[in-house]
Amino acid sequence: MKHISLISIIFLFSCSSSVTPVDDGLENQIFHFGNGSEPQGIDPHIVTGVPEHHILISLCEGLTIPNPFGNENLPGAAESWSISDDGKKYIFNLRQNGKWSNGSDVTADDFVWSWKRILTASLGSQYPDMLYYLVGAEDYHTGKIEDFSKVGVKALDKYTLEVTLNAPTPFFLGMLSHYSTWPVHKDTVLTHGEIDDRNGEWTRPGNFVCNGPFNLKSWELNSRIVVEKNPNYWDASTVKLNEIHYYPVSNVMTEDRMFRAGQLHLTSTLPSQKCPVYIEEKNPDLRIDPYMGTYFYRLNTDNPLLSDVRVRKALAYAIDRKLLVEKVTKCGQIPAYSFTPPGSNGYEPTTSIPFNPELARELLNEAGYSADNQFPKLEILFNTNEDHRKVALAIQQMWQQNLGIEVELVNQDWKVYLSREMVGDFQVSRAGWIGDYEDPNTFLDLMRPNRGNNKTGWEDMEYDSIMEKANSTNDQVERYKLLNQAESILIENMPIIPLYTYVRSYQLSPDVKGYNPHILDHHHPKFIYLERE
Repeated sequence: MKHISLISIIFLFSCSSSVTPVDDGLENQIFHFGNGSEPQGIDPHIVTGVPEHHILISLCEGLTIPNPFGNENLPGAAESWSISDDGKKYIFNLRQNGKWSNGSDVTADDFVWSWKRILTASLGSQYPDMLYYLVGAEDYHTGKIEDFSKVGVKALDKYTLEVTLNAPTPFFLGMLSHYSTWPVHKDTVLTHGEIDDRNGEWTRPGNFVCNGPFNLKSWELNSRIVVEKNPNYWDASTVKLNEIHYYPVSNVMTEDRMFRAGQLHLTSTLPSQKCPVYIEEKNPDLRIDPYMGTYFYRLNTDNPLLSDVRVRKALAYAIDRKLLVEKVTKCGQIPAYSFTPPGSNGYEPTTSIPFNPELARELLNEAGYSADNQFPKLEILFNTNEDHRKVALAIQQMWQQNLGIEVELVNQDWKVYLSREMVGDFQVSRAGWIGDYEDPNTFLDLMRPNRGNNKTGWEDMEYDSIMEKANSTNDQVERYKLLNQAESILIENMPIIPLYTYVRSYQLSPDVKGYNPHILDHHHPKFIYLERE
């Protein structure tokens, strides 16, 4: 007997029932959330994806939280802070009514231990570099020092946290709303394992303890994750939702049908073929928001076929980005000629990537490939999603037509795809990067040596040096000049191929209030509620 998922059961039931989950959700303040993929986990120091972020922002809270209107971050676990005149020292005053979901106090020591955890090399986090701006953090993570007391984070008392940076870092407060900097509950983690256990038993329902507005109630694999209002949250009186149900619907057409059948208040995305139709029909539920993200292909420079920069450039120059967004994605995406989206906090990259099949073929010939020595079959890895498949098909056709390269498409589910990327088991892989904070550094820092999310094998010491200089100045004009220099080096070496700048395209029920456009897609659930006009 074939297994029928909970999603299928709900869908079938709703077709014969006059009361839909959306109707029931309105009455009971239950938000039905289309989340795209089964999450990798909910350990904030391990996960890397957008589906994981959507869940974690309901369960945990950092020192600051995203502003629902997209301005500077608001106080979170810290009720206030001060910054030294030189911009290097921050004093955070934690809320004395801040509680873990088990009722115990959230303290400065909790943040010290949590930041020690993500900087523990054996944990294998892909985000330790988020804290490299702290004095001694990189040295501790790389084993150059073993004494964590030398790292620039200290508990001055129960509710006072001192953070010391290497240099002025204008985007530091923005970084603190990213889940990699959020605290985890020491006693819970250690009750179920060690400091460096990955996605251990402590992340399971019934065990999970965190400090956000919701608690983890249940997790049915490939069906639904349910979180419920946390009565111990410091601002519980503001939280109007009673539950959020997250559905991992990777098939975008299924998700679209579920929305129209009243199964979901929100979809993770739109089927690409539906977007122009919904635009023409003036679908009132359609949302197309600015989104600080780039869709790109990673190239494994450690793979012999892709170690030659001429090959990588040939692949990049053989792609017609304008055609891609007009004929494939079709929802307002913008062709990308840089890694950093233009206009990111006022930054304008000056790089270009030509669509020039003739030059691409010349470069491939220079690299030793010709009609007599054809380039071997190339593999594109992508995670299960119809739109990712369509983009891959378009690239496959362009590389075949313009370069004569045969391409195999390999589709894997989200967790397998992430695992293969992490260990370098790919040639070309689909990737997307959404800014972790509103600054171009969130893109360019990714490609520095020893960054867990680089995954290309590419390293460049000049690039790293320029990035270091950029992060050591508080002069925004000079910093952006240096970042442009780094971006030029990146595009000249092409370890990644930018394809297009995202938009956030989705469907939203008119019952959902407080879910405002946000360039990073950060929506703190305590500001969201359901109301029918």
